[in-house]
Amino acid sequence: MTFRPTLTLPGLALLALASLGAHAQTTPVFRDAKQPLSVRVNDLIKQLSLEEKAQQMLDQSPAIPRLGIPAYSWWNEALHGVGRSAPATVFPQAIGLGATFDDDLALREATAISDEARAVYNAAIAKNHYVKYGGLTFWTPNINIFRDPRWGRGQETYGEDPTLTSRLGVAFVKGLQGPDPKYLKVAACAKHYAVHSGPERLRHEFNAEASPQDLRETYLPAFQALVKDANVEAVMCAYNSTNGEPCCGNEFLLSQVLRKEWGFRGHVVSDCGALDDLYQGHKTVKTKTEAAALALSRGVDLNCGDTYTKLPDAVHQGLLKESQVDSALAILLRTRFKLGLFDGPNATPYDRLGSEVVNSAAHRALAKEVALKSMVLLKNNGVLPLRPDLGKYFVTGPNATSVEALLGNYYGVNGQMSTVLEGLVSAVQPGSQIEYKQGALLDRPNINPIDWTTGEAKQTNAIIVVMGITGVLEGEEGESIASPNAGDRLDYNLPQNQIDFLKKLRQGSKTPIIAIVTGGSPMNLSEVHELADAVLLTWYPGEEGGNAVADLVFGKASPSGRLPVTFPKSLTQLPAYESYGMKGRTYRYLDAEPMYPFGYGLSYGKFTYSNLKFGKAKIGKKESAEVTVTITNTGTVAADEVAQLYLTHPPKAGTQTPLFALKSFKRVNLQPGASTQVNFTLTPAQLALIDKTGSAVTPSGPVTVYVGGSLPSARSLALGAAKPTSALLTIK
Repeated sequence: MTFRPTLTLPGLALLALASLGAHAQTTPVFRDAKQPLSVRVNDLIKQLSLEEKAQQMLDQSPAIPRLGIPAYSWWNEALHGVGRSAPATVFPQAIGLGATFDDDLALREATAISDEARAVYNAAIAKNHYVKYGGLTFWTPNINIFRDPRWGRGQETYGEDPTLTSRLGVAFVKGLQGPDPKYLKVAACAKHYAVHSGPERLRHEFNAEASPQDLRETYLPAFQALVKDANVEAVMCAYNSTNGEPCCGNEFLLSQVLRKEWGFRGHVVSDCGALDDLYQGHKTVKTKTEAAALALSRGVDLNCGDTYTKLPDAVHQGLLKESQVDSALAILLRTRFKLGLFDGPNATPYDRLGSEVVNSAAHRALAKEVALKSMVLLKNNGVLPLRPDLGKYFVTGPNATSVEALLGNYYGVNGQMSTVLEGLVSAVQPGSQIEYKQGALLDRPNINPIDWTTGEAKQTNAIIVVMGITGVLEGEEGESIASPNAGDRLDYNLPQNQIDFLKKLRQGSKTPIIAIVTGGSPMNLSEVHELADAVLLTWYPGEEGGNAVADLVFGKASPSGRLPVTFPKSLTQLPAYESYGMKGRTYRYLDAEPMYPFGYGLSYGKFTYSNLKFGKAKIGKKESAEVTVTITNTGTVAADEVAQLYLTHPPKAGTQTPLFALKSFKRVNLQPGASTQVNFTLTPAQLALIDKTGSAVTPSGPVTVYVGGSLPSARSLALGAAKPTSALLTIK
């Protein structure tokens, strides 16, 4: 039996005071939340050996037991939900969020994701689980420009336009990092800096050459916006070289632009293995130790990989000073302190977020809202929306029951994933029949020649074919296991067996065919467009994808997604994949007529634009322009419209001037017959052009301002987009 003394209340009080006094004497300065951040950081660094410092600069930072510091995983993903971790809400892939043209929605999605991230983290550390993909530093978002449809990772981006990418990226970072003035909810990361969009197979050795104009007009604006407008906590340097220097050792990008010009104060992390590329791929240096020294001296604070295990050797060989290691580590540790990781339990406003928020009813509803607003109706000859009480529906195609077709890459999982078939079956009313047969494989002809599908499909009121591609055919190097090109899509076409299957369904039949197309990138849909009565592009729509498809097919909601990337007719319309010059690329510089233009998407509503007016018909070079326009829904159903504002400057000989340039957008909901006035403000920076030196130049003379529901092009009108309205703005 253990003797326990009985203490009176005064005795308890004295013991408590003694305990507090002892705590005050023994609490390390780095754990004292009342101390200034820099004091705490420096106190911790002083207690570390050089070897320990180097280990804390690796993405998997080991524990330091003597200081009571647990292991920490810097590498975590949240591209469209908490990824590679505990069960979580799976939102549509990033390219689908881009198709919403809705930065408020991006903010709400990212807020939900960061709530779940904190909840998952809180539950894990309560069980003393400190594992990979278990931290609070998320390497999201990917704000590279989707300049070429062959890039398998374009699905991770918000599309091809710097304005759209900037606005969605800023909103996403704010939602992830949260509004608290002292603590980060999670730390976001802008990647991959910079000029990075394939080829995947060559990324460890490739040099992307970009002119000063293309850098400042296309490749850098989103990074600048996230640094200056969203205070993003981290920036990831890319694998490739840019203009002759590896991005993770690039003096111009990391020092001159990021730190000095933009004033970035967060940390820089290497892409995983990118520091090894300094000596293995780019061959800028000869050894791993030299690679560690170069990267640190150029401004890389955190190494995803193990190259920084050589930092002590670099110091001992005189390639670095230990003070340089200390400076980089101080920048890095600030992030962990801002996350509250050294402040004890319940220090931050987010420490009590519990598992009840993970995949909650509210978050599932939000995932469905994003899916509904992301899907793009590319064709509709009047067959949609379908009535939910027809006699019989036939669902077929390789992706009808595919969970892969919901996910894309960098995904999470949960136990409630709604496939397209499940969504459609749930929506059909009693008394109607719905039959399913897969009918076709994803990317190869059927092995068994006996095929009953097409005959049975034609004995129905409507055929719904779920086709397209999935992450096994496009994605990152090493993940797309059915890709012959390391995840890139050097063949722009859909698998031929799917086209052949669609032709069989169409042959000799007038039964309406609705093609539901999954995928994360542009693809050749010319034959699908010709053969099907309606074409709905769903991207990778997340856990509520099937239910969202059903709502759109049966008219519970109206399609409102808009293409965030141009669909060319073929790859022959584009420059070589390896070329990073913008001439001939994206809607801004593509002279050829595309299959589907940027910004395009149909609706069950019908919208007209009128009364485009300026606050002042002529403005000075330092003035902003106020723009108003009236939008009317002349259709018979309530629907969302995405109003898009484009500029066109008069071309000048010898200069590269965009054909069109998106400068703003607003999503509005209108009841049948209703009108609303939408207001835009064009700042001098938005009105400026970027010249060949990369400098912003204020134009003089007339600038054409367009506002409409798509890119103001002949192809958009031919496909049924609302006619834009336009006017000339004079800048004195």
